[in-house]
Amino acid sequence: MSERSGLFITFEGPEGAGKSTQVAILQKRMAAAGMDVQLTREPGGTPLAERLRDIIKAFAGPEKMHDETELLLMEAARSQHVGELIRPALEAGKTVICDRFTDSTLAYQGAARGLDSHRIAMLNEFATGGIAPDITILMDIAPERGFLRTSSRRETIGDTDRFEEAGLAFHRRVRNGFLSIAAAEPDRVKVVDADRPAETIAEDVWNLVNALLV
Repeated sequence: MSERSGLFITFEGPEGAGKSTQVAILQKRMAAAGMDVQLTREPGGTPLAERLRDIIKAFAGPEKMHDETELLLMEAARSQHVGELIRPALEAGKTVICDRFTDSTLAYQGAARGLDSHRIAMLNEFATGGIAPDITILMDIAPERGFLRTSSRRETIGDTDRFEEAGLAFHRRVRNGFLSIAAAEPDRVKVVDADRPAETIAEDVWNLVNALLV
């Protein structure tokens, strides 16, 4: 892995955890403090990766998308994202805040879909070239509560989302997968209760991130 000087922050969590809200709040706060911040997301983040995102999240063709296909599309999008955006930004000294990263693949395609976690970890390593977050904020919420939020999001009502439509049992496995990662890597992954007011959560997030800056 090449030298980098920027801080890499990722946000993870089940559907409806409020990640996007907290990502935006943190970006504004860091920018106001004079930091050069690059905001991005997965899958996506670059034009090519965004096209793959559309396929991954909304594919509804006559044939089934196999779980292995979904995984490889995720990793292809990630490889492009890291090479084109994340790595150059970090090498330039920017702070990168990413809405989802490799932990989501372990939780969704691994814990929830049932694909082998060791193979996923190897693919993650290959796609990222060894780049890993300095801190991961895990926005934790019960799937039942998360679904209440996603069902009322005006910007996505009527849109097809293969993951949001996967069912409650699937999303319970996703949540358990995230919590298992947090238990295994407590120094990197910080669990935040996401079933609270956004302002309260934002203060907790800022305190966690600020501890890396001082």
